[in-house]
Amino acid sequence: MTLNIAVVIPCYRVRHHILDVLQGIGPTVSHIVVVDDACPEMSGKWVQENNQDPRVQVIFHDVNRGVGGAVMTGYRTAIESGADILVKIDGDGQMDPALIERFVRPIARGQADYTKGNRFYDLTHLGEMPGLRLIGNAALSFMAKMSTGYWNIFDITNGYTAIHVKVVQLLPLEKISARYFFETDILFRLNLVRALVVDIPMDAKYAGESSSMRIGRIAGEFLWKHVRNFSKRIFYNYFLRDMSAASLELLIGLSMLLFGVVFGVSQWLHSWQSGIGAPLGTVMLAALPTMLGIQFLLAFIGFDVANTPRRAVHPDLA
Repeated sequence: MTLNIAVVIPCYRVRHHILDVLQGIGPTVSHIVVVDDACPEMSGKWVQENNQDPRVQVIFHDVNRGVGGAVMTGYRTAIESGADILVKIDGDGQMDPALIERFVRPIARGQADYTKGNRFYDLTHLGEMPGLRLIGNAALSFMAKMSTGYWNIFDITNGYTAIHVKVVQLLPLEKISARYFFETDILFRLNLVRALVVDIPMDAKYAGESSSMRIGRIAGEFLWKHVRNFSKRIFYNYFLRDMSAASLELLIGLSMLLFGVVFGVSQWLHSWQSGIGAPLGTVMLAALPTMLGIQFLLAFIGFDVANTPRRAVHPDLA
């Protein structure tokens, strides 16, 4: 069966690159949606005036909605056109359109519901990534593993993605983060529907472009959103939808760790104020629950890692 592939390109300050990106998109793609996200450079109008590809459709936002908002607009437009697989690439030239088939192939074969790029496979090309961006991506990827539940993927903020339309239709598009947290938030939503996510190796490609993402400005926001999504995921997967031995491990582990830490700190403060050392039994009463609590939590994490989705869901959807 032939699948219709659509490419969604959110545009903001990409006037100097967007035409080259469009020219690099091969004939396997049937529809290209360019979303001008209130671009001050009028990238969308530039495409309309200079592009000759009949596959290209330009959508304009009156106000800037962020990359996530632009992608959601592109998704909806592409779905209305009858697309089966949606590929998202950026318009700044950092993502090679020649890789589109590599991203689509696992989905077309029923081996994935969602594919995303990973620039951390090849250490040779990885050296091209700016050092600060490299460290930032590594840190964000580790936090995202916990909040999304996809322990087997990396480079979470990579925006080169592909997804099957049937899976998109399972997602609450209006609830997905509209700005920089978009890539991570959609993974969180995908985990809730048990979608299979697969990493696709790709090269890091930079040509001195400056990123609009400021780590210092968004660090607090990202941390809060990771904690929020982690809490929701754990509640949904281990208490609302199902309960297992891992649910008990988490409850027991948290309870014992909390008791051990609170009791231990209170006894330490009492000993410090009185100048009298705590008895051995008191020390053990604080240490033992703490150690056992940590062991239970490690067992839960091991279960959560093993619980990463392993089977594509879209082949079974009507």
